Amino acid sequence: MTRRQALSTIVGLALAISAPRASSAQTAKPPVVGLLDAGARVEWWAAFRQQLRELGYVEGQNVAFEARFAGGKFDQLPTLAQELVGLKVAIILTSGTVAAQAAKRATNTIPIVMATGDDPASLGLVASLARPGGNVTGVTSFGRGLSGKRLELLREVVPKLSRLAVLWHRDNPASALTVREIEAAARSSKVALQILGVKTADELTGAFSAMTRERARAVFVIADPLFSSEYRRISDLAIKHQLPSIHAVSEYVEAGGLLSYGPSYSDLFRHAAVYVDKILKGAGPGDLPIEQPTTFALVINLKTARALGVTIPRPILLRADRLIE
Repeated sequence: MTRRQALSTIVGLALAISAPRASSAQTAKPPVVGLLDAGARVEWWAAFRQQLRELGYVEGQNVAFEARFAGGKFDQLPTLAQELVGLKVAIILTSGTVAAQAAKRATNTIPIVMATGDDPASLGLVASLARPGGNVTGVTSFGRGLSGKRLELLREVVPKLSRLAVLWHRDNPASALTVREIEAAARSSKVALQILGVKTADELTGAFSAMTRERARAVFVIADPLFSSEYRRISDLAIKHQLPSIHAVSEYVEAGGLLSYGPSYSDLFRHAAVYVDKILKGAGPGDLPIEQPTTFALVINLKTARALGVTIPRPILLRADRLIE
């Protein structure tokens, strides 16, 4: 079994758990929703499935799914998107900006709902957030000023931060936008940056070694589908090299990262289910405004802070939405 087949099997099982079987008398085929993920984030898809069930959808009765997960291998996305188009799915639901771009290149007619991703207007996927036009709509994890806010939090925890490493996947155009945001924030904060782009997860160990050689004092990890199965590895490397880390996704901190500040990605997937419901009921994707996150959570791993010898200032502790002991 290939990695892609295994990932599709996993999500298929996750989507099917506890779903009642369709009646044998039912002959009409339910609409098929294609799931296209640049990574392989099964737990977020489970949140999407749960929300759909709450909206009255039962797999095999009034909805079906076709999952295509790239597992961070972006070069597979065009083929996976074409497969979903060939299956004549009713909607393509995407996770990750690169997945949305692949889906858009594959079809201008099938509705595409984003569950996560960067600013789709800046990337040319929609005309505007308020009036997308075309066949793309959904939810973005993008928020203006978030990179600056994360840098600000990190500087409060590491007051003498003078040199910051930035880890990103250099094949992701959305991550390139985030790098530019960090560069702008760092200039105003007078923090020197060490930009480290990797193409594969195999380069992570070398990237962290380079941070140590160049005397970085902390690391800003830009969330990416390539890293979705590497939370523990990245967190362990940061601790090994004594680098406080800041993230957009709380799963990194649950795996041992120091800080995260961002939206709940499970919530974003639940909101994406609402878009799927509206489109299946006849709404046009171009008429549905893109939704941006409005609430952001600060998560701190106190065990990691102790391992790094970092003292979290009391004001930061009081602002935290969750503390991991």
